[in-house]
Amino acid sequence: MSSLSQNFIRDKFADYYKQHSASILPPSSLERREFGFLLLKKKVMVRHKGFRNVDDLRSSLCNIVPSDVYYSSAYYERPEEEMKAKGWLGADLIFDIDADHIPTPCATVHDIWVCTGCGASGKGGHPQKCNSCGGIKFKEKTWPCEICLEAAKAEAIKLIDVLTEDFGFSSEVLTVAFSGHRGYHVHVESEAIRGLDSLARKEIVDYVMGIGLEAKFHGLEKSATPGRRVSGPDLNDKGWRGRVAKGTYDFLLTASKEDLIKIGLKTRHVNSLLKHREAILESWNLNGPWGVVKGISPETWRKIAHYGVKKQSVKIDTVVTPDINRLIRLPNSLHGKTGLKKVVFPITDIEDFDPLRSAVAFKEGTVTVHVSVAPQFRVEDELYGPFERQNVELPTAAALMLLCKGVAKVMQ
Repeated sequence: MSSLSQNFIRDKFADYYKQHSASILPPSSLERREFGFLLLKKKVMVRHKGFRNVDDLRSSLCNIVPSDVYYSSAYYERPEEEMKAKGWLGADLIFDIDADHIPTPCATVHDIWVCTGCGASGKGGHPQKCNSCGGIKFKEKTWPCEICLEAAKAEAIKLIDVLTEDFGFSSEVLTVAFSGHRGYHVHVESEAIRGLDSLARKEIVDYVMGIGLEAKFHGLEKSATPGRRVSGPDLNDKGWRGRVAKGTYDFLLTASKEDLIKIGLKTRHVNSLLKHREAILESWNLNGPWGVVKGISPETWRKIAHYGVKKQSVKIDTVVTPDINRLIRLPNSLHGKTGLKKVVFPITDIEDFDPLRSAVAFKEGTVTVHVSVAPQFRVEDELYGPFERQNVELPTAAALMLLCKGVAKVMQ
């Protein structure tokens, strides 16, 4: 990145923190948290910082002007010490949902990978090994498009449902936030979970993701009722029983012949299910579809239910939640990959939340940049691009998106 572009980003980030420092939201028990700053110039992480009050934190942001700022999910006796000497007191329960962990068809349109060994590149997710040089290290540029963001939001909604309905957490201990890039953070701040170790948190991960779940242990079994070969869970059942039923219902509601064959069903079973689709769907008003269609074995229903579990499982970053020392992005701070801000909002607002409108930090000014290559993207209500090797005058927020992604430079 040119020094002109780097200075432009720093100046804009500095302006934001000076003008909006009062909007920086400190975490609870601020004096017990560790803070970390990713520096703009060298992209070096500075950790083990502590603050006694929010004014000191805000002042440091104005002076340092970081690319990204984080705080610990953990509480410590001595936050500024090295890890072994900090004195761990507990940690909030953190979930990170990112479009990187959700298969979406748009990745092949806007995501780019580059082999660090030979410079070979391609679209979508990077391969295991570079076809040109055999290298295994890649740089990736991912974009927050509408499809990716909606997919991440859908996972966040599922997660909130699991946490409230299955675990019984109230809205008072839950917060949800747009990360500033391509996903959402969900926090649980409660004494009930503060002392959980990594293993216990991993069990929570397994639960919300449905890992190791077998439908036969959740009500799907041979029926003792004459004339019905299979019985199964109901939509109104609690926990994963109900989720197995809901996932199965949602799948059968829209599944094509190809979808059913893809999960391993025999052609005669597929044809029979499609022929009786209406009866299957209407059966949910009674006891569900299990055994409604003749000739469908318990094993076939288990395959369908297994796919239903996949639809109901929540796709989260499995590394983040068990980490009892995790650093998480500070609310209302800027994201170094987009220039957008992390936005916290009530869980009741998630359905209508528009991150590409609500997370825009820079509302004024324009700048001319030279764009090497960029897909079409939206900022607020306007679409920009696609661009390729061209100069273009853009609003500051749109230009910063490209500059932070490293696909543009400021023109003198």
